[in-house]
Amino acid sequence: MCDDFTRKAEDEALARRGLSRRDFAALGASVAMAGCAATSGGMTAGGNDISEAMVQITTADGIADGFFVHPVDGAHPGIVMWPDIAGLREAKKIMARRLAAAGYAVLCVNQYYRGGPPPLDSFSDWRTPEGQAKIKPMREALTPQAVTRDAKAYVAFLDGEKAVDKARGIGSNGYCMGGPFTVRTAAAVPSRVKAAASLHGGGLVTDEPDSPHKLLAQTQAAYLFAIARNDDAQSPGDKEALRKAADAAGVKAEIEVYDADHGWCVPDSPSYDPNAADRAWDRMLALFSGL
Repeated sequence: MCDDFTRKAEDEALARRGLSRRDFAALGASVAMAGCAATSGGMTAGGNDISEAMVQITTADGIADGFFVHPVDGAHPGIVMWPDIAGLREAKKIMARRLAAAGYAVLCVNQYYRGGPPPLDSFSDWRTPEGQAKIKPMREALTPQAVTRDAKAYVAFLDGEKAVDKARGIGSNGYCMGGPFTVRTAAAVPSRVKAAASLHGGGLVTDEPDSPHKLLAQTQAAYLFAIARNDDAQSPGDKEALRKAADAAGVKAEIEVYDADHGWCVPDSPSYDPNAADRAWDRMLALFSGL
């Protein structure tokens, strides 16, 4: 996940681009805007005009906020989008808009709502001591049980929206720490969640009895596990554990190590790789086409 191991890869990626962390942080949201514009062809790529709003969702633990974006016309499959460790911010809204323009009703959540509004403006903020201190207690509150409770509320929210086609399944996608949350979402509401995409997700295979890979048999979803090469180098057995668990559960799972580092899908990440991101995007859309 986003620890000192991935920090080294991020520094190397920035060095190849002739940037320091200070340079990259100074670029701010323009990095995310340029990255998504280059890969999506604009915020209405896919031919759909979109509508967006910040929304509130009642959960078992309080009132969560989220960014809800969907095509203006018609009803579409719902998607629960789990951000990476830096949380809901402009880069994630841009990614959610792109998915909505492709024909989905996307709820990008503030997973840290128990601590208040989205805490950071960019991934660079997470790499500061202040950002990490701010995130630490919010992250600790995200126990497996809390994520499961939240997932049920997010799915219920989508099913209450006219922009969501209730005759079709719901999907979930997640990045970094959000990757395993997609599996927990599928296990929380198996009758509704039919597809889950984990993009450079961390913590998918652990020794805990409720490890995400051990939950696959409790789900009815198909999966995409897109693994970063440096995550695979650190935990090379995870891909085999995921394959074994998926086969034992009888669920469809595409499991692949990408030639890109942790964070490659996120445009404000130092490890952003537009070519690998496009490839993962295509595989995610193929997965969600079955909803």
